Amino acid sequence: MQMTVPAASAVPLADVDLYPASFYRLGDPHAAWRTLRAQAPTWRQHAPDGTEFWSVTRYHDVVAVLKDTRRFSSEYSTMLSALAGDTAKGKAIHLTDPPRHGVLRTATVQALSTRVMRDREPRVRARIAAMVDAAIGESAGEGATDFAALAMAVPMAATGEVLGVPPECWADVARWTMASMAPEDPAYRGDDPQATLMDAHISLFALFADLIQQRRDRPTGDVVSLLAALELDGRAATDEEVLVNCYAFIMGAIPTVPQVASHLALAAAHDPDLWRRLATDPQVRSTALEEALRWSSPINHLLRRTTEPVLLGGETVPEGALVAAWIGSANHDEDVFPSPHTFIADRRPNPHIAFGAGPHRCIGNPPARAGLSILLDELTRKVAAIEPVGDAAHLESNFLNGITRLPLRLHPRAG
Repeated sequence: MQMTVPAASAVPLADVDLYPASFYRLGDPHAAWRTLRAQAPTWRQHAPDGTEFWSVTRYHDVVAVLKDTRRFSSEYSTMLSALAGDTAKGKAIHLTDPPRHGVLRTATVQALSTRVMRDREPRVRARIAAMVDAAIGESAGEGATDFAALAMAVPMAATGEVLGVPPECWADVARWTMASMAPEDPAYRGDDPQATLMDAHISLFALFADLIQQRRDRPTGDVVSLLAALELDGRAATDEEVLVNCYAFIMGAIPTVPQVASHLALAAAHDPDLWRRLATDPQVRSTALEEALRWSSPINHLLRRTTEPVLLGGETVPEGALVAAWIGSANHDEDVFPSPHTFIADRRPNPHIAFGAGPHRCIGNPPARAGLSILLDELTRKVAAIEPVGDAAHLESNFLNGITRLPLRLHPRAG
């Protein structure tokens, strides 16, 4: 048996609006993306402030945009929420083009390698195992656990030490990061979304400013240490350049794992046979994680800016245009993924682009995969069945496909 949701129906093209954050919590973006793939694969619209942007929704067009760093630059912004331009443009790793991007990537890639994660696996597994045990304990009797909270703790448990964040700060860093990415969501918003965003930024920058100073004095080989020792253009990187890159790495480390884990748990809660297959077949667990990455597509879009006029999807996009490459749509393109709205645990091939594509493909995908794999191992070893006990709450964000609350009952295995 395979987990299936109703195929997204098409909506009138005139009704499509991909900008509002509330649409991704309350609406059905898959229906809108399906309409665009069929009728307007390269589509122009305006944000509420009048800024024009183009949306690309077909798989091959999205991949082409993400791989072509010459004609589609990352140096302006990567998110629709920063249509006016990101203040770290041209400095942070995700906001630079080659060759500067390659310098930043090369300086830090070894700290996030598969080998490093393999060496740290026993410590990471011990932390995640304890978290799973606690969640099972919360589910005892008629209880329930918020699986979204469990999943949110996994990224720092897997990569906190590698990044250089002290354990006592892990929970705060995860919360500040999500507030930075989704300040309008009820789970993170205070009285005012703009104040929420500012408070989160101030908290993260203050923490990393302290850590940078500590690592300049006593480097420890973590990502903060490597960035603090970085040289750019034959000179030492400035404090600002180091700081914005520390921020960029945290923004990349936190969002993917919790959303993939929560969406997979939600699928398994509604399909007991899926959970049985995951528990009994390690090979299925491996392919199912890749399917969960495709299925959830935690990053909805990435923004680029054209450096020259480009013919894309039959439309000429002018120079200087903002182009949103919709990864969530590409990963559900019917021309690439048969039955895209069906969770097929052993799907092969599965050329999803949940981690992006091209030079900017997520540098943190080895630790993300490691954390997800360990979490799934511990859950399938200890949990006999997953039972939904309430509705999931979806994140209010046009950038992240997230779940902020997921009440589940985890039934322990005998013994």
